[in-house]
Amino acid sequence: MNCDLAQEDIVLAVYGELPDDRAHQLEQHLASCERCRQEMEAVSALNKAMSLLPVAEPSPSLLARTRVRLDEALDSIPHGGFLVRRWQSFRRGVGRMQSAPVMASAVLLAGLGAGGWGGYHLGRRAETPKAQQVLAQSSAPAVPILADVDPSQVAGVSSIIQEPGTENVEVRFARIVPETVFGTLDDPQIRELLLVAAHNRANAAAHDDSVDLLARECRAGHQCNGGPIRNALMVALRYDKDATVRRKALEGLQPYIGLDNRVRDAVLEALLNDPDAQIRTEAIGLLAPVEADSSVREVLQTVASQDQNPYIRTVSRQFLEQVSQIQ
Repeated sequence: MNCDLAQEDIVLAVYGELPDDRAHQLEQHLASCERCRQEMEAVSALNKAMSLLPVAEPSPSLLARTRVRLDEALDSIPHGGFLVRRWQSFRRGVGRMQSAPVMASAVLLAGLGAGGWGGYHLGRRAETPKAQQVLAQSSAPAVPILADVDPSQVAGVSSIIQEPGTENVEVRFARIVPETVFGTLDDPQIRELLLVAAHNRANAAAHDDSVDLLARECRAGHQCNGGPIRNALMVALRYDKDATVRRKALEGLQPYIGLDNRVRDAVLEALLNDPDAQIRTEAIGLLAPVEADSSVREVLQTVASQDQNPYIRTVSRQFLEQVSQIQ
């Protein structure tokens, strides 16, 4: 990674929008580039200063409400009816008859009358199926049990509710109009919506609930072997501003510390940099499966000797002593 690409990725990383693989490349670049490290510190300081100001978040249903109002405005525009169009046609025909012979005028007038009568009945027959279709649509259920979900059309997830004692989850999300999907946590559509909520922080409650459910699924070993779910938890652990959300993400990643080096690195970063002392303490306890790893020992030795928190220094030393005794 060169400095120009790093400058672009720094802003995305500070705001939590940088993909996990590019975040790892950026970290390697920052370790060897002093100028980019200073840029990262400056952008982070600006972000922290801006976060102190109140932010007015747009409603997730803004697009839906705007489209509804536009449809209502279009419907309110007066349109010419069938009789109005026939009258205009008749007037144009009369104007053309002024220079025609009497018989030609009579034929033209009769043709206009027959055409108008036939068009009227044809229009009535065409409107009947449309009315039946509208009536059938109005009688359909308002809330689908299961609907096809295109993540690119999801405006935001408004709420996530799990049915007590089951794996059934109700996810309310906004598309053109607010919709609801009901299914189990193993359903691909439910998982897609949970990932949308995990990456979208506009609705804090839905975001927190989605990370919690994804973390619980990973702890239970349900379809969390790599892929977007594990990546979403690592992003939450690294960049989420809510300590509770980061703690849930850390717990969800616990079974994979010894299997995935990316998860191990994310836990080590939490141990070094997380501002919450409880998360850092829990991170130490989760490192047992990789205790023989040289990078893990190096981080623990750094924390045991240099960390500002005396309790974390003590826990790190105790962990290193236990590892030495086992060996």
